[in-house]
Order: sequence, then C-alpha cells, then structure tokens
Amino acid sequence: MKAPISITPAATERIRALLAARGKDSLGIKIGVRTKGCSGLSYTVEYADQIEKFDEVIDTGEFKVLIDPKAVLFLIGTEMDYFEEKLKSGFTFRNPNEKGRCGCGESFHV
Repeated sequence: MKAPISITPAATERIRALLAARGKDSLGIKIGVRTKGCSGLSYTVEYADQIEKFDEVIDTGEFKVLIDPKAVLFLIGTEMDYFEEKLKSGFTFRNPNEKGRCGCGESFHV
C-alpha cells in the first residue's frame, strides 16, 4: 500500500535534526490539518510520542511519520519538503488536492 504522503530528502534531514535536538526520545512527527486562516485549513507538524488508535503510520526506518486520521483524505499524494532561504525556512507541502491558497500562504482549501 502506497503511503499517503512522500517526504523529500531535505525534509527527512530536517526531521532527523529536530528529533535529535529535542532532548527526549520521540517516535517521530505527526502531520495533520486544522481549521485556520482565510482559506480554511492549515498544516500542522508536531512531535509524536505515541501512536493513536487510527493514525496512519509511515515508517522511514529512522523515525515514524504519523498522519492524523482526520487529515489523511486531505493529504493523499502530498509531498513534504523543507526549504531554507536567507530570511526564512520551513516545511512546505505540495498537495495536488489543494484548490487554492490564501495570499499569505498560511492556509489552503480543497
């Protein structure tokens, strides 16, 4: 079965660095979506310490990427990447399900 999202090498490296710097053991990260912003939804990324009952689990071999069950349908086919520019850096999501984004890029709708 194909994973709902793919993770680029840059995102993998950044996740690895964040988990190493956290200062406590972690299972990995958890990705979700929440209602926020002018377009309706935004992505969430947080540390994961345990697998919840209906979480989708992607095991990279080094860490696990959990996907909130309420977010799976919004994320199918998405690529998670990480970028660093002179004045900003962060995770980005290339999501084929997006129908539009707000002007500031903080939220999207499907």
